[in-house]
Amino acid sequence: MTGTRLEDAADARLADAVRTVSAVRGRGLRRSVLVGAALVVCVVAVFALSLCVGDMVMPLGKVVDTLLGGGDGGSQFVVLELRLPRALLAILVGIGFGLSGAVFQSLLRNPLAAPDIIGISAGASAVAVTAALLFQVSGLALSASALIGSLASGAAIYLLAWRQGIAGQRLVLIGIGVGTGLTSVVWYVMARSDTTDAQEAFRWLTGSLNGRSWNQLWPLLIALAVLLPATALAARTLGPLQLGDDTAAGLGARVEPGRLALLGCAVALAGVATAAAGPVGFVAFVSAPIARRLVPGRGAALVHSALTGALLVLVADFAAQHLLPSVQLPVGVVTSIIGAPYLLLLLARANRVGAGG
Repeated sequence: MTGTRLEDAADARLADAVRTVSAVRGRGLRRSVLVGAALVVCVVAVFALSLCVGDMVMPLGKVVDTLLGGGDGGSQFVVLELRLPRALLAILVGIGFGLSGAVFQSLLRNPLAAPDIIGISAGASAVAVTAALLFQVSGLALSASALIGSLASGAAIYLLAWRQGIAGQRLVLIGIGVGTGLTSVVWYVMARSDTTDAQEAFRWLTGSLNGRSWNQLWPLLIALAVLLPATALAARTLGPLQLGDDTAAGLGARVEPGRLALLGCAVALAGVATAAAGPVGFVAFVSAPIARRLVPGRGAALVHSALTGALLVLVADFAAQHLLPSVQLPVGVVTSIIGAPYLLLLLARANRVGAGG
C-alpha cells in the first residue's frame, strides 16, 4: 500500500509539472501573439501617418480615397509617387535588416553578430562605392553591385572562419577585421574621387530613403518574396543549432548544411536591404534584442524581429523627414542615434562581467 501511495504521489507531481509547463507555454504563446499583433498595429499606424504628414498634410480619409483610385492629380502624385513607395520601402528594408540580424545573433549566439558589425554591410558598401565612383554605375546596376558585395564578403568571412566547423566568436572577430579592411577601401576610393561624386557616395553610405521610388521597391519586394520563405524553411534547424553542434547532430540536424543555409539567407537579406537603401546602421543590431525582450522565452523571435525592424525604420524615417524644419536627414543618421548608445551599453555590460577583454 505504501508503494502504491508513493507512486500515486509521484504521478500527481508529474501531472502538476506537465500542467504547469503547459500553462507557461500557453501564456508565452498568447503573449507572443499579442505582441505580434501590437507590432503590426504600430507599423500600420506609423505607415498611415507617413502617408498623411508632409509638406502637404492630408486627412486619412483623403489618403485612403487616393489609394483606392480617387483623389485629384496632386493627391495622387504626392501619395502614390512620393510617399507610398518610400513608406513601403521603409517597411521592407526594416524587415530585411531585422530578420537578418535575428538569424545572425541567434545562430552565432553573440549579440555583436549583426551584418553592420561583422562586415557584411561593409562588403556591400565597398563594391557599390567602387562601382559608382570608378565605373560610374548607377540605378539597378548599383543595387546589384551592393548585393554582390555583401554575398562576396559573407563568403570570405565564412571561409576565413572555417576550422573544421564555425565558432560564433571566431566568425564575429574575423568579420570585424574584414569589415574594417573593406571600410578602408571605401574611404580610399572616395579620397581619390571627384568631390561631388564622393559627396553623393557619402550620402548613400549613411543609409537613406530620400528620393527612393518604385524603382527601388520592386526589386526588393521580389527578393524578399523569395528570401522570406527560404529563411522560414532554413530556420527549422535554428533551434537545434542554438544548443551546440554536438547536441544538434545528436538530434538529427544536418549541422553544417543547416548553418550554411541560415547564414546564406541572412547575408542575402542584409544585401538586398542594403542595395535598396544603403547600409542603414544598427537596425539589424537592435531589432532582435528588442523583440526578444518583448517576447522572452520564445527563442529567436524571428517574426517579431522582422516587425520590430520594420517599425524602427518607419519611425526613424518619419523622424528624419520631420525632425528638423526644411531638412530631410538620412534615415541612417536617426537609427545610429538609437543604436550607438545600445552598442556602448552592451560593451560596458560585457566589461562588467569580465567578457569585454
